[in-house]
Amino acid sequence: MAKNRYIGDYPVIGIRPIIDGRRGPLKVRESLEDQTMNMALSAKKLFEENLKYSNGEPVKVVIADTTIGRVAESAACEQKFRKEGVAITLSVTPCWCYGAETMDMNPLTIKGVWGLNATERPGAVYLASVLATYAQKGLPAFGIYGKDVQDATDTVIPEDVKTKLLRFGRAAVAAASMRDKSYLQIGSQCMGIGGSIINHDFFEEYLGMRVESVDEVEILRRMEEHIYNEDEYQKALSWIKKYCRQGFDKNPDSVKKTDEQKEKDWEFTAKMAVIIEDLYQGNPNLPEGCEEEAVGHNAICGGFQGQRQWTDHWPNCDFPEAILNTSFDWNGVREPFILATENDTLNGASMLFMKLLTNRPQMFADVRTYWSADAVKRVTGFELEGHAKESDGFIHLINSGACCLDACGELRDENGNAVMKEWYNVSDKDIETVMAATEWCPADNGYFRGAGYSGRFITRAEMPATMIRLNIVKGLGPVLQIVEGWTVNLPDEVSDVLWKRTDYTWPCTWFAPRTDGVEGSPFKTAYDVMNNWGANHGAISYGHIGADLITMASMLRIPVCMHNVAPDDIYRPAAWNAFGSDKEGQDYRACAAYGPLYK
Repeated sequence: MAKNRYIGDYPVIGIRPIIDGRRGPLKVRESLEDQTMNMALSAKKLFEENLKYSNGEPVKVVIADTTIGRVAESAACEQKFRKEGVAITLSVTPCWCYGAETMDMNPLTIKGVWGLNATERPGAVYLASVLATYAQKGLPAFGIYGKDVQDATDTVIPEDVKTKLLRFGRAAVAAASMRDKSYLQIGSQCMGIGGSIINHDFFEEYLGMRVESVDEVEILRRMEEHIYNEDEYQKALSWIKKYCRQGFDKNPDSVKKTDEQKEKDWEFTAKMAVIIEDLYQGNPNLPEGCEEEAVGHNAICGGFQGQRQWTDHWPNCDFPEAILNTSFDWNGVREPFILATENDTLNGASMLFMKLLTNRPQMFADVRTYWSADAVKRVTGFELEGHAKESDGFIHLINSGACCLDACGELRDENGNAVMKEWYNVSDKDIETVMAATEWCPADNGYFRGAGYSGRFITRAEMPATMIRLNIVKGLGPVLQIVEGWTVNLPDEVSDVLWKRTDYTWPCTWFAPRTDGVEGSPFKTAYDVMNNWGANHGAISYGHIGADLITMASMLRIPVCMHNVAPDDIYRPAAWNAFGSDKEGQDYRACAAYGPLYK
């Protein structure tokens, strides 16, 4: 596995085994010690076997040194957890306990409580009691309670409890991993795009991050003053020459660059990629005298402005953006970065959420065009099938070439299904497959007067996918949109006709959302999804992960304004139930009442 790319340890999960504190002649506490600790051990094993940090290592889980029956043991547990870097706590119990004495009172930890559904001792009673106390004290906590009654001696975690435990753990690790990291904007606002107007308060108060800014001229300075590692640059350039297949040049002869100029553009963009990586995480191997630049910005996410002040004169950033967002580069397989094109900070944060939840590379795309079934038939004669037919069309996801290359859909899992893999499951053969599916076209000089390259591929696969978008609304704050669906595999001759109506040199993905056909619903058809989307960009992840995103958003106090997740899969803190009977209204009111976690 890879090293920790960031300054600061990954968040640790702390298990708190809660027990009935009564002793006396009937030895109530003593009779529950083994059962209580075994619950903690079972939860620890479940987390360690199923959850990974973004570098691929199993999540670290610690257990309190003793069961917790009274406040002194709560204090001892808190002391240990602070030393261990615990950011997430799970309290587990099979029995009644003293809630206010044994609960986690740290306002910054993300909290869950698992009360065993068994009849021998009232674990459910403790669960209800302590969740009420958490609500009374303004400390949201997730309740975990199994549907079926278990025997006291049963050490197996039921499937419904596993689902909640893992959803809680996965979302909490993702949410806590952002704390004390940076968003690095290279440049500033791009072409009047609202998402590129960075909101410091959002990153600081909701995500616990700081904002770092450098002007784009910093890249030119580092090029001119040779503030990069020459060996790394030469390695990147050699890899580009070997694997980056040149595509067609759409530009008229009057503005086409010569082969020599195109070669210079590759040298320029290779240096850009190396330098941006250095800006993110630093580089101890810079030339002597560059100690200041060597430390980096501890960036877990960022964006590059590009248009237009940069791209009217210099080669675009599509290659650095695409390759950094991908699960590999010239050094082989490695953890993807998150680098938003056009410095769309809110789309970058959206990509970050899903990368931390899945450990997979993320797509950045324009939510460009809705194609109805009738429009496709009119233009191509083709009758839609499958998911695209069910949603009465699809949405064209396309951007200038900054999308992660894994989105080509050419990789396969063990069952032969198209997949975008967790980065640590990508092989050297997979790298060759992806690069063979991608070509690099000289940039459209109407968009990019300074030229450069655009990565080009088409997603020829049906894959489950989730598209999301963070938006900030004045007077309301951040809100999240979520839509689950599938990428669509159209016949090449159909794709070509539709694709050529926009830019044929850009990466192309067709996306059909899961729709419900309900009048007035934002998910009635694919058109309604497009018509209710809140911005020009979307972040797209492999898999249907909407339920995890809803749980994570509640931890961050970000309400979800639009989603097509099944009601039974929605999992938020127990206190949300006190804010009304409608799930969406509960979410808005609870997030407003509690406010940002780090304010």
